[in-house]
Amino acid sequence: MESKSEMRDAIKVYKVLGEPTRISIVLLLAREPDQCCVSLGERLKNVANSTSSHHLKQLSKCGLLQSRKEGTFIYYSLNRIVAEKYSPFLLT
Repeated sequence: MESKSEMRDAIKVYKVLGEPTRISIVLLLAREPDQCCVSLGERLKNVANSTSSHHLKQLSKCGLLQSRKEGTFIYYSLNRIVAEKYSPFLLT
């Protein structure tokens, strides 16, 4: 049986993935790792940079994304361990 902590983590991931734009972001990062948040916003149609930043923050908080900062840019990548554990369909 899963621990309560793992159950809480799973719930966070599933709640975050309830938004179609967030699934699009994760799928994009699964196919093309290490996208910059600015170019990521440009790749998603009809999503403002401020909106994509909000989605990236939510995905990071639940553990699906990792980030690193280089100068003024933040580069995001998919945390494959979390994706494999809670949402393996994202990696196909």
